[in-house]
Amino acid sequence: MTSRSGDAVAARPDGPARALFQPLPTYPRSARRLGQEGRVLLHVTVGTDGRAANVSVAQSSGVAALDRAALEAVRRWTFVPAAQDGAAAGRQIAVPVMFRLEN
Repeated sequence: MTSRSGDAVAARPDGPARALFQPLPTYPRSARRLGQEGRVLLHVTVGTDGRAANVSVAQSSGVAALDRAALEAVRRWTFVPAAQDGAAAGRQIAVPVMFRLEN
């Protein structure tokens, strides 16, 4: 790829989307009080702008409050979008979110 003046311009390497800004989910009070833990697997469609365009539960933790907390958090994440042929490309990725109580 070259600019109009003919200078070389680095192309973006091809690769998958990856998280850039990952605010942690808030552990739901009800789940904490009941000692509930779990893993939520989310499907996230990352747009070319690096935002989570669509987030859905692929595998539930079995606790609705944990699933909701994971969805809310990951919707706020930003990503480095995937690249194809040096340009940003939308992709779907799997994002696991763990909820563990510390002793």
